[in-house]
Amino acid sequence: MRHRKSGRKLGRDTSHRKAMITNMAVSLFRHERIETTVTRAKELRIFAERMVTLGKKGDLHARRRAVSFLRDKEVVHKLFTDIAVRNSSRSGGYTRIIRTRLRYGDCAPMSFIELVERNVAAPGV
Repeated sequence: MRHRKSGRKLGRDTSHRKAMITNMAVSLFRHERIETTVTRAKELRIFAERMVTLGKKGDLHARRRAVSFLRDKEVVHKLFTDIAVRNSSRSGGYTRIIRTRLRYGDCAPMSFIELVERNVAAPGV
């Protein structure tokens, strides 16, 4: 029984899963919208919202925690200076998941995960 076990395994071992979530979070903050499967998007939402909350705190400890998770200083700078400022009036719910289609190879349900207060003119959108 899986009682009180949080998180999805996504068919990967621990190190691969952590690296995948980190890379997806970096891509989400860089492009502000990415396409992925619905289950990956639901799992990514947890970590992305936590990072935006750290960005809203804005102190040195929060910045160091964000760098240790994201491992990309440019993205962390964007998170703290741009994304956190846009979401300063929100008290949560910084991301949105939009279901789009079924993937052709395996019929997996696909979705967009995007920042709610996103810059429409961001690169790669």
